[in-house]
Amino acid sequence: MTRTRAYRDGVLRKEDFPVPAVSDFLAEPGTTVWVDLCEPSEADLAELADELGLHRLAVEDAVQEHQRPKLDRYDGHAFLTAYAVRLDSGGERPATYELAVFITPRALVTVRKDDGFDIEAVTRRWDQATDLAGTGVPFLLHGLLDYVVDGHFAAVQQLDDEVEELEDLVFDDRPDTAELQRRSFRLRKNLTALRRVAGPVPDVVSSLMRPDLRLADETTRPYFEDVHDHARQAAEHVEALRERLTTVRETQLNLQSDRLNLIMKKVTGWAAVIAVPTAVTGFYGQNVPYPGNGTTAGFWVSTAVMLVLSIGLYTLFKKKDWL
Repeated sequence: MTRTRAYRDGVLRKEDFPVPAVSDFLAEPGTTVWVDLCEPSEADLAELADELGLHRLAVEDAVQEHQRPKLDRYDGHAFLTAYAVRLDSGGERPATYELAVFITPRALVTVRKDDGFDIEAVTRRWDQATDLAGTGVPFLLHGLLDYVVDGHFAAVQQLDDEVEELEDLVFDDRPDTAELQRRSFRLRKNLTALRRVAGPVPDVVSSLMRPDLRLADETTRPYFEDVHDHARQAAEHVEALRERLTTVRETQLNLQSDRLNLIMKKVTGWAAVIAVPTAVTGFYGQNVPYPGNGTTAGFWVSTAVMLVLSIGLYTLFKKKDWL
């Protein structure tokens, strides 16, 4: 699966042409080429690598999976790795789609490790924002990174909503402890996965704005700075959510401890109340004569003593807030 586009002087001239024609377009002054490959092998990249002078190590990284987000610079081009993120409602883990990008002075090559990365959404952004098209590769790279970072931000916002729901559940009158634990651990896993792919992006975008790469000039720098600001906000928001989730977990444990102490306080108080009639009946059950022994009056006296002492203890404990 291959997609190609050729821009000349900021205008889309042709698309979906064969890869061998890339060198013909690059021979024309003022032309910028975009090539997209989905699940290619090293052999598939070999011809294009020869035409564009791509480094062998960068080609190997483009084919191998699970690369960390990074920016490597080689002689004549740069190599970037990033991840798009999609977090479905109720999903157990965020779906991540790896993308490798070769950045040359007049060509941008994207290598998708699978078809989950929505490249059509990127092309729509390019078609809707043509004010930067005249800058060539920076225009293409900005639209691509803007789509990736927006996906990170959307995932963070969705996880933020889930953390708020979890915070509300903690203070329910009768919280479901098992459900709280399950959701909190699932959120922590999701935040960890998102942190792994979104955390390095601000440094990557910052490196792209270095003068030696010649991507961020007076025209494009504000746009790259906007992407960098959004990427930094997303990374910081992830860290803030991790701290909030830790606070939620600590609050949950503290509330459980408070509830347990309250229950123990009530049980102990009632045990003390019940101990009084137990002591009275035990005393009257002794095998020695005592006032009222063997008479109806003795029974009523012992009953009255139990009631008075029990009510007195209950009133005392209630006054001290022990019950």
